[in-house]
Amino acid sequence: MRQMLQRIKQMVVKEFIQIFRDRKMKPIIFVTPVLQLIVFGYAVTMDVTNIRMAVYDLDKTSVTREIARRFEGSGYFRIDHFPGSDAEVRTLLDEGATTVVLHFDRGFTSDLEARRKVSVQILLDGTDSNTALVAAGYANGIVSQFSRDIAMKTAYRSKGSLDVRPRAWYNADLKSKNYNVPGVIAIMVLVVCLLLTSMAIVREREIGTMEQLMVTPIRPAELILGKTIPFALIGFFDMFLVTAVGVIWFEVPIRGSIPLLVLATAVYLLSVLGFGLFISTISRTQQQAMMATFLFFAPAVLLSGLMFPIENMPMAVQLITYLNPLRYFLVIIRGIFLKGSGMAILWPQFLALFILGASVVATSSLRFKKRLG
Repeated sequence: MRQMLQRIKQMVVKEFIQIFRDRKMKPIIFVTPVLQLIVFGYAVTMDVTNIRMAVYDLDKTSVTREIARRFEGSGYFRIDHFPGSDAEVRTLLDEGATTVVLHFDRGFTSDLEARRKVSVQILLDGTDSNTALVAAGYANGIVSQFSRDIAMKTAYRSKGSLDVRPRAWYNADLKSKNYNVPGVIAIMVLVVCLLLTSMAIVREREIGTMEQLMVTPIRPAELILGKTIPFALIGFFDMFLVTAVGVIWFEVPIRGSIPLLVLATAVYLLSVLGFGLFISTISRTQQQAMMATFLFFAPAVLLSGLMFPIENMPMAVQLITYLNPLRYFLVIIRGIFLKGSGMAILWPQFLALFILGASVVATSSLRFKKRLG
């Protein structure tokens, strides 16, 4: 065991020396993540449709049902939950199961008929500030149109109007940077670790040093560990670096547990390094490894939910997203940053990410050992 650890240590030291000897690698590790964070932190997201919605109706009248039908009939909202208590509303928002909650208090219709001023409350999940802003605008338009229709049909023109009072949870100011920065952190860890892992192993084979390593007492498993541990450490370093920049520069809050964020990063790196190792087994040159990395990276970002809601994608594409580690890590990191969510809420994403990572690492390691053999 001691000899095995010593061999792995020597491989790790060798890999770090090789990484920092390459002048092109230093900017990728230290400069690129920060620059990408600053650029994407100010980026503007796109409009969305098919917003998940819950209706918390304590009045249960034909009027409240008509308003809810108008929301669903607009094409912007999809009603899929009907909570029965305040606790259930909080749970839906905490778990990210809904984006908008339409809340009618008891006596809503009777107050409207009595020509008293009434309110309908819209609760928004402000984690995704762009979606929350768009949803608030749509909600204002729908309820305002309903109020005008009522005014035209009845005598409530002056006193029986509705006013909408949106309130965003978790991201009260609806700042897009609070939504973008955690996503960029996940992307930076993905691209740096994926690129370094896939190219480093191919480089050994391309320059002819892989054969030299194989005639040494080092075993294939030790070689894999010696190659991947440095990139895991670099991944953690980049995570802390970009997180510090996000908190200090963009003032993005971290409401959750830092140790939980570290654990999430470790599980995430399991998948990222596994995919990098797999790319190394199907590539013969560094150019092929780089091309394969970006062929994986671009769809991973597009199918993660970072720029486009997964709910708006075709069902076949939605099924593919379950194989994307970035999809799960985005939910985790945004939950930790903006909601302060713990393991009780995020455990499904942790479990899915761990299963995916373990499967990819096992498959890639077997393929790598076979190629070495």
